Amino acid sequence: MSENSKFALPVSNDGDTNVLSMIYRFFKKVSIVGAVYLVGYMQWSVAWLIGPVVLSVLRDQWRRENEYRRNLAKVVAVSSEKDVVLARLDDLPAWVFFPDVERAEWLNRILLQVWPNVNHYAKTILKETIEPAVAESLANFKLNGFKFERMILGTIAPRVGGVKVYDKNLSRNEIIMDVDLFYAGDCDISFVLQRIRGGIKDLQIHGMLRVIMKPLITKIPLVGGLQVFFLNNPSIDFNLVGAADILDMPGFSDILRRCIIEQVAKMMVLPNKLPIKLSDEIPTVDLRMPDPEGVLRIHLVQAQNLMKKDVSMIGKGKSDPYAIITVGAQQWKTKHIDNDVNPRWEFWCEARVMQSLGQALEIEVFDKDDGNNDDKLGRCALDISQVVSAGRLDTWQTLQQAKHGKVHLRLSWHRLSTELADLNQALLEVQLIKNSELSTAVLSVYIDSCKNLPNARAQSKPDPYLQITLGKKTENTAVQMRTDCPVYEIGHSFLVHNPNIDMLEVKVLDQKTGNQLGILMYSVASLLKEKDLTMLSQPINLQKSGPESKILLALQLKILKEAVKEDLEEEASAPPTPEPLPSAPAPDATDAAPPVTIPPVAPTEETDNTSEKSIPVEQIVRQVETPQESQPQPENDTHVHKLVHRVSSLTTSAGEAGLGRILLSLRYSILNQTLYVVVHKIMNIPLKDPTNVPDPYVKLYLLPGRAKESKRKTLIVKDSCMPEYDETFEWVIPHAELHSRQVEVTVATHKGFLGGSPVIGQVIVHLNQYDFREAKTLWFDLLPEVAPRD
Repeated sequence: MSENSKFALPVSNDGDTNVLSMIYRFFKKVSIVGAVYLVGYMQWSVAWLIGPVVLSVLRDQWRRENEYRRNLAKVVAVSSEKDVVLARLDDLPAWVFFPDVERAEWLNRILLQVWPNVNHYAKTILKETIEPAVAESLANFKLNGFKFERMILGTIAPRVGGVKVYDKNLSRNEIIMDVDLFYAGDCDISFVLQRIRGGIKDLQIHGMLRVIMKPLITKIPLVGGLQVFFLNNPSIDFNLVGAADILDMPGFSDILRRCIIEQVAKMMVLPNKLPIKLSDEIPTVDLRMPDPEGVLRIHLVQAQNLMKKDVSMIGKGKSDPYAIITVGAQQWKTKHIDNDVNPRWEFWCEARVMQSLGQALEIEVFDKDDGNNDDKLGRCALDISQVVSAGRLDTWQTLQQAKHGKVHLRLSWHRLSTELADLNQALLEVQLIKNSELSTAVLSVYIDSCKNLPNARAQSKPDPYLQITLGKKTENTAVQMRTDCPVYEIGHSFLVHNPNIDMLEVKVLDQKTGNQLGILMYSVASLLKEKDLTMLSQPINLQKSGPESKILLALQLKILKEAVKEDLEEEASAPPTPEPLPSAPAPDATDAAPPVTIPPVAPTEETDNTSEKSIPVEQIVRQVETPQESQPQPENDTHVHKLVHRVSSLTTSAGEAGLGRILLSLRYSILNQTLYVVVHKIMNIPLKDPTNVPDPYVKLYLLPGRAKESKRKTLIVKDSCMPEYDETFEWVIPHAELHSRQVEVTVATHKGFLGGSPVIGQVIVHLNQYDFREAKTLWFDLLPEVAPRD
């Protein structure tokens, strides 16, 4: 560690010696002895004693781990960025430069300066927006009466871990910046829940925040407004204190955390944005009117070879799998299928996508159990920008955080058009799919205000809020207290099944009485007669209301149009938002191969414009030279968007040791802090006994340590000396630790004595030998085993 560093890891302190802690321990021991005496006196089963003790031990261990993690995050939060880097100077790769650290530190100083004002604004949001929404969510779990009592966010401002400013493929009228935001402050928040007083401390929030500055103007402050949002749901953690500490078990904490994340998502996780107006010259509608980039149509077909989680009398049974699909704040859940590890869901859904670059489609598969203890069967993530670039994508995604399993996805990207002629094609496409839930258009709604609403009670102004409904989706606005002319300035977007028959319904309701103050029924078909399918802001009379009651709103309809290859090529010339660059011509390489699908990752600082690129082969492990050939990629391959590596898919060599060769792809995502390894195939495994053909599989460990949590394993291929897998595995590794890690790849056969697994060969991949700014696809020679097996 550098001598100049002021950063140090927190030290665990279990030796409290004050009088209060001694008294507490005394009464705790008395309680334990009393419990043992009571069990014996009442002649109860020993399970009454062992059960609470086991739960207590697990709870204490869980709390200690969380406390250490929070303390570590707090130390990082109060240290300068340079101190944190210097503390791990010996672990840094050689290409890290301090100018980037200085840039982040400069932004952190600004945050520290404005934090008192942001603190006040955040408290207002907590009280007026988060509190009623969380109370409503908790009521679904029979937990009533939630209310904040004290809200002090402290003096520690959020920190910025990294900043990326886009300088390519942008409109002249905007600036786009991604910020890796991390908050671990000294907040002090107290609340009441079912007359139990508790508190939240050590609140932590971490996520990738995007800031869009637009439009740019010629007067100070030079920027008309900001749009701030998280690309994906941020991670949120906290510690419960006070009387509610007795409820600080994973179950209750998860419920409260889930409710808070839901409300944060409704505010500022795509497709929801937090708009901030900076200049009065810019109309509010320009900032708050939703402007989707497109619609992602998702078809989750099936899953294969899922883990068996159910336990039966004769051992492990099957699972009852279901899947949860997430795109930002949008989420869908499939039905569960009983007793099937190869379920076929045939589930369709559609996601409104505001920013395709950096946003991910996530799939989580669970085994349904009684209660809320569903077992996780794995997860996978796919970068939406890959689908945007391809137009269509039909792919099998290997489930991570699982021993085995994969899901089948069919995805299509739909641009938005204001041409009325595209509507018939969209309607025909939905009819061919034969799914009544799919949409043909997107309706953006901006509601500015209402005027001259009637009183809900005699001589008392109403507390109005709006309920906006289209199809099966309903959105509610915030309540405006004691006014008959409420100002909302809010925008929402809705998927429209058929513009010819769908209706937009806006109800004005009084919160106190629940009475309806007015209603607007607007036919979406009316927009088909408007220029550019748009109705500019104008007042419309409310029905079943006062004679002068009006609502001021703006509407815009856009038709879904599936993106085909020609459209994508046209858009690539001048895209309105950052998109990956088209692929470069492939250089000559050793034995051209079919395209290799690299695991989906979010764009990084080095690779944001290289999501499709031909990369030369770099054989650094026992390279075997072969004649060079070139095999062009099929011209009509629009089926799957891939990161292509021109590397030999065939090899005649059995390697230096004569044990065969294995083809691997390696990639590291700085944004996700994740290493991806794809096991493609093995070739030329020696056949020593023709009557005993091997059943090979591949086992991977992350070194050093060979921990059980780092173990990954492919499927077994029966009777093959040239098995193919194409399975993807991932490990979350901090970037500073990447150069000190290795991946142990072991090839074994399942046909051993009494079901054993003799090792065929092994290779150790040293990650410090690679520049991970580009993905690598390499052949490795299998060598005799050098590491002990589990």
